Amino acid sequence: MSRVTETLPSGVELFDVHHLRLAEGEAPALPPEHVAARDRVWDAAVRANPTLFDGPVVACAKFRWEDPHTLFLRWAPVTYRHYALRRVPGAVALPSLFVNAVQPTDDGRVLVVRMSPSTAAPGRWQLAGGSVEPPGGGEVLDEAALRGQAARELVEETGVDVKPHELRLWTVTRGENGSVGLTYLAPARPEVELRERFASVVAAELAEGREPELDELALVRSLDQLADLAGPHVDYLEPIIRRYAQAPLQPGA
Repeated sequence: MSRVTETLPSGVELFDVHHLRLAEGEAPALPPEHVAARDRVWDAAVRANPTLFDGPVVACAKFRWEDPHTLFLRWAPVTYRHYALRRVPGAVALPSLFVNAVQPTDDGRVLVVRMSPSTAAPGRWQLAGGSVEPPGGGEVLDEAALRGQAARELVEETGVDVKPHELRLWTVTRGENGSVGLTYLAPARPEVELRERFASVVAAELAEGREPELDELALVRSLDQLADLAGPHVDYLEPIIRRYAQAPLQPGA
């Protein structure tokens, strides 16, 4: 059963999803030669960029429709090292699973942020967000937990404090390497507030002697404005901006 709303020339798919159902699974077992090759690729990446961190994340082990409005995702706990399998001939890495947020201004623009030079994707423009993390002991990964993770990413990266219940699932994307993105829509905020909050986050990181993960904020309302930004952007960003520009006044925004 396919519920693709739109497939872009870039190959990114957009889906309209009303509900998510999640269940835990396991990553496929790897032959020893793939484990060794994965570790060599990862170790070389860390030598090139010592800020890389092999922390716990969630991969997408299954993606299927249960009914016209409900998407089922089976997730598997892995670490960032798992995705080094993408560079191992003959090996298969599970798609990543991530959350992000469309944060609008009250005049219909969308906040986008740029990755700092020390990150794994220097200079790349994207929405505020990050990889889904596995739940803690006794907790479950469900729709409420995902909204909570999206809200946490938004405040950590931009300083915009939004309550999880204020976010609503707006679209789901599937792009490069099959990676699945859960995009949430946040309530609109004034431009001056967004800029002040982001500046505070950057200043706080610099005061602690750390390079911020994100070093610049921009507000765009069209693909032309997105194209004017210097540097690359993540594959889902163009279709997200296009969709928002076509219908900027969303219910509940």
